[in-house]
Amino acid sequence: MRKTLWMIAIVSLFAISVAPETTQAVNEDRFEPLRRFSQVLDLVEHNYVKDISRKELVDDAVKGMLEQLDPHSTFLSTDDFKEMQESTSGEFSGIGIEISMEKGRLTVISPIEDTPAYKAGLKAGDIILEINGESTQSISLMEAVGKIRGKRGTDVILTILHKDANKPEKVTITRDTIPIISAKSQELEDGILYLRLTRFNENTTREMHKALREYKKKHTLKGVVLDLRNNPGGLLTQAVSVADTFLNDGLIVYIEGRSKASRKDFMAAEQATDVNVPIVTLINAGSASASEIVAGALKDHDRALLLGERTFGKGSVQTIIPMADGSGIKLTTALYYTPSGRSIQAEGIDPDIVYPFVPPVEDKDNDDRFILREKDLSRHLENNGKDKKKNNTRDDKAKKMLNRDNQLRLALQMVKQLPRLKEIK
Repeated sequence: MRKTLWMIAIVSLFAISVAPETTQAVNEDRFEPLRRFSQVLDLVEHNYVKDISRKELVDDAVKGMLEQLDPHSTFLSTDDFKEMQESTSGEFSGIGIEISMEKGRLTVISPIEDTPAYKAGLKAGDIILEINGESTQSISLMEAVGKIRGKRGTDVILTILHKDANKPEKVTITRDTIPIISAKSQELEDGILYLRLTRFNENTTREMHKALREYKKKHTLKGVVLDLRNNPGGLLTQAVSVADTFLNDGLIVYIEGRSKASRKDFMAAEQATDVNVPIVTLINAGSASASEIVAGALKDHDRALLLGERTFGKGSVQTIIPMADGSGIKLTTALYYTPSGRSIQAEGIDPDIVYPFVPPVEDKDNDDRFILREKDLSRHLENNGKDKKKNNTRDDKAKKMLNRDNQLRLALQMVKQLPRLKEIK
């Protein structure tokens, strides 16, 4: 018995004595990469052919670390951080384009409607090879944004490779102030309202509710064609509130990070602004992120008929984390999931009816079907120097839109048939 107790005591002492060594080994493993980074930093700082400040070296190292994670995580300098805040609020100066790094290539997600980039013919899927003659081969996303943006009235020259084109072309675009008008509307037929959301910024839901409210003052709303084509996304909160407008209850979207415990659900709730009429939603490859949240929620709840082409497939959540010096980092922290539990990331949302867009025969090279200018908007102010337009102007605008857009024509027919189709079911 005494021998057994001695053995237990010896084993216990041995266990106690080796524990600090194990912990020390773990700590050494964790700090070894930092030691290596410090050595490389010191070598570059003292031996590189040019004199570069330590701050610049560390900033570049942080950029490289974040940009190796995925196309959307990045370092934001002080100026980048301010520009990012501007792009989701009021207005900014640039050409009006949403870009991303796809497989190491600077790619257009979508041009913003009625902006210099849109008028210059840039389209979703275009690859930007050069900015002002400089290759984009090794450029970061934020550096590209910084080079493309600039003062109003100045030019930027982009070398563009259009999708399915054999050779690139140079496009000179004059920068302008880019107002962010995110919700536009037009009556297609009596009671059928066309709602176009160009992006999801701080004002999107408010602008959409205003358009619906103004229309319902004079008309009975019978159906909505919700156009999310070439909408590159934006704020998660706005995607949720837009979807909530068309849903009375239930899950809209949930996000989940590395841990299951990090899951966060976003729910719909009944409210006075709810819209309960039939909906057809238009989507395409330029519909990304927040657009996919709305489309996925409406589809999973069988609330809308989705028509068009598969969406972009950007289903990751980026968190903006401010740093003490005024800079920040944009870090992918979670993925979006539709109410049915499907991840949007790299998959996208499939339409219920696959129906590709076919440009009008007479104007295939000038595809401006998404352009709605001030004069096209309902209740726009008339020019006092001209006669007031007749009441049929609205009908003429709708006819012109429908004549140029085969997807919109089918959407209009389907939204009128939806009540009948649900009765048949």
